[in-house]
Amino acid sequence: MAGYLSETDFVMVEEGFSTRDLLEELTLGASQATAGDVAAFFVADLGAVVRKHFCFLKCLPRVRPFYMVKCNSSPGVLKVLAELGLGFSCANKAEMELVQRIGVPASKIVYANPCKQIAQIKYAAKHGVRLLSFDNEAELAKVVKSHPSAKMVLCIATDESHSLSPLSFKFGASLKSCRHLLENAKRSHVEVVGVSFHIGSGCPDLHAYTQSIADARLVFEMGAELGHGMHILDLGGGFPGLEGAKVRFEEIASVINSALDLYFPEGCGVDILARLGRYYVTSAFTLAVSIIAKKEVLLDQPGREEENGSTPKTIVYHLGEGVYGIFNSVLFDNMCPTPILQKKSSAEQPLYSSSLWGPVADGRDRVAEGLWLPQLHVGDWLVFENMGAYTVGMASPLGGTQTCRVTYAMSRVAWEALRGQLLPAEQEEDAEGMCKPLSCGWEITDTLCVGPVFTPASIITYQHSPPSITCSSVHHLSAPPECELGSRNFTFFTARSSLLRTKKRYVSENTWDILTEGRYLWRDDTEIQLY
Repeated sequence: MAGYLSETDFVMVEEGFSTRDLLEELTLGASQATAGDVAAFFVADLGAVVRKHFCFLKCLPRVRPFYMVKCNSSPGVLKVLAELGLGFSCANKAEMELVQRIGVPASKIVYANPCKQIAQIKYAAKHGVRLLSFDNEAELAKVVKSHPSAKMVLCIATDESHSLSPLSFKFGASLKSCRHLLENAKRSHVEVVGVSFHIGSGCPDLHAYTQSIADARLVFEMGAELGHGMHILDLGGGFPGLEGAKVRFEEIASVINSALDLYFPEGCGVDILARLGRYYVTSAFTLAVSIIAKKEVLLDQPGREEENGSTPKTIVYHLGEGVYGIFNSVLFDNMCPTPILQKKSSAEQPLYSSSLWGPVADGRDRVAEGLWLPQLHVGDWLVFENMGAYTVGMASPLGGTQTCRVTYAMSRVAWEALRGQLLPAEQEEDAEGMCKPLSCGWEITDTLCVGPVFTPASIITYQHSPPSITCSSVHHLSAPPECELGSRNFTFFTARSSLLRTKKRYVSENTWDILTEGRYLWRDDTEIQLY
């Protein structure tokens, strides 16, 4: 291990103990020990972050992940991702300082903000951060004066008409302006080394990825013609972090892989990276927030009465956090947070029309409405899942709360997998792409590494002659059970992702195979020797 994360940074959770169990302990402690001073806190399952990383490696084997620090800059997240070998995409000086403080080298940092302050460009130059982005002449001029040795990545605009959070109106150069910017950079003796784009968050249009990669290919050709050493393609971010997203990550990855094979095939000399935020942290964080006030409001609707003749009412609950803090996604992403009751209610308990509001005296500080909840009380806790993106560090100063405490947890099995950079074995039903987060009670019996999930076009299946096969991509499949066949012990693999590995010998295949310990592959009763 690189030493970024240690066992003192998180709670080691043993088998059979879940995140909910930890939440219950912490809410009880918060209520008793602090007399209500704690209004909200997070529990972060770092094992879920590890799992997402291995899923990424499987689905996009040619892409090097960089983490967008602005999405969630909590120390535990940064440390576990640094331990996994990720690079970091920083938007300002504070973020660069943060990741360098935990020991991340400058070579693993991208200053990916097309709108930079001169003082922060100078900071990047002083501290060895050389990879920067730009999308206009003014930005280029600042870099020429303040960081002339920088390696620049040209950010291009994309078609993000279907994205929930579009960016191209604010960032990204049009294709028409790219040649001019590249020429200007050449005249200014600034080296442009690649192209980046970002289609925005929550984009359901898969064609946008293909089109953006095709556009990047055009800009690569422009840069090469002008003498720039183009060798970096940045796919940006916007990848979903929820299992129930309209478009699954695996679907997006499949489209990206096809586009890369077409426009940037293996061996073309281009380093491909992506900058991910939500993908890694959304599902890893669970929020517990307390009810700090409540009141009943009569619904004055003429002609409407309850069955008992009383006037209908709704219960308004005020939480310790609102839309100007942790629940900002309600304003910016049109999210509808759904609470989970910390105290289980019985089926006999009546439900009441309810709404959740933040602590700010503002009519827009509405977290959720149209809910039917049992009678709750001041001091009760509500739980919200999938709260890892753009929440930590966002506690509302208007409400008088401080940054919420984060308790990090990881199962012992996940910790061992991280230490060995090994992927916990998946069940067969998971192998078709469901990348479930690691729960704190995650059970496993074996571990292995991860590699590609597709067969490069250059690899050929040989059936009846002994091939000499070389392959730079290694795929380790799901944990192989051993079976007895005759007098030999064999290892049984499911060749779902087309590459089988035995020591340093490789063969491509798409069906069930029996592989010996070192030298031979049997397929359809045909013996093939691997060199």
